[in-house]
Amino acid sequence: MELRQLEYFQMASRLRNITRAAERLKVSQPNITVAIKKLEAELGIQLFDRSQKQLSLTPEGAVFLNRIELALRNIQDAVLEVNDYKQLQKGTIKIGIPPMMGAYLFPKIFSSFQRRYSHLDIFLHEEASVSIREQLERDELDFGIVIISGASPNLQLLPMSRNQIVCCVPSNSPLAKQRSVSMEDIAETNLVMLKEGSFLRQAILNRLKKANIKPNIVLESNQVLTLKGLVANGVGIAFLLDMVTEDTPGITVLPLEDPIFVDVGLAWKKDRYISKAAQSFIDFCRETLKAHHTPAE
Repeated sequence: MELRQLEYFQMASRLRNITRAAERLKVSQPNITVAIKKLEAELGIQLFDRSQKQLSLTPEGAVFLNRIELALRNIQDAVLEVNDYKQLQKGTIKIGIPPMMGAYLFPKIFSSFQRRYSHLDIFLHEEASVSIREQLERDELDFGIVIISGASPNLQLLPMSRNQIVCCVPSNSPLAKQRSVSMEDIAETNLVMLKEGSFLRQAILNRLKKANIKPNIVLESNQVLTLKGLVANGVGIAFLLDMVTEDTPGITVLPLEDPIFVDVGLAWKKDRYISKAAQSFIDFCRETLKAHHTPAE
C-alpha cells in the first residue's frame, strides 16, 4: 500500500469524481483509476459503488476513509514539523480568499506581511467564503480570510472587522430615493448575485425565502467590479458588503430595513500542527489588528 494511493482515494472520495480529483492533484485520470483499483485489490474490498453516475463510497469504503483521514493528517503535520527544523528561514502558506475580500481587504495585509517575511512563499486560492471554510476543514488550506459568522467549531477564528450587507441599486432607480430596503421592496426586481458557495448569497436567499419571495436572478458573478458595473448600468440590484461599495459612480447604497451584520476574519483548523510560517502570519494579523484598533466585537 502506497501513500500516493491513499491520497488519490481520499481526493476522489471528497470530490466524488475521478476527473475532478485528477485535476485537483494535477495527475492524469488513468493514474488515479489504476491506483484505486490496486488499492481495492490489495484490501480485497470494493471502495466505491460505481453503479451510479456520481462516485459514492461503499460502507467498507466509508470506514476506510474515516481511518486514513486521520493518518494522512498526521503525516502532513509530521512533514511540516520536520521542515520547520530543517529550514527555519523558509516556508509556504496557503490562504483562501473570497473575491470580495481579495480585492479590498487582503492586499493591505499581504503587502505589509510580504515586506517583513519576504522569505516565505504565499499561495492564494480564490473561492467563495463557504467553500473556503470547507477546504480548511479538509486540511487543503492553512488559512482563510472569510466571513466567520456561523463557522464550524472545528475552526479557530480571529475576528478582524464587522461589516454590513447592503443593497446596491442604480442611482436612477426609484429605490434610490428610499432610506432603506426591505425584501418586499425588491420582490419584482432583477437581481445580480454572487455565485453558489457565497455566504452573502445564502443570507439574502434565506431572507427572501422567509418572506415567501422567489428571487429573479438574471446574472451571477464572483467578480465584485462586474456586479457593480451591472448595477450601475441598470441590469439589476446586488447585495454586497459595505466595505466594497464606497464611492461607486452610478450606484446608491442602501442599508437593509432589517440589517444583516457579518464578521470577517482569519480562520484556520483547530488541533493541527501550526508551522512557524503559519504562526508568523497569525502573529502578524494580531499585531496589525492591535495597531489599528480594529473592533472585533
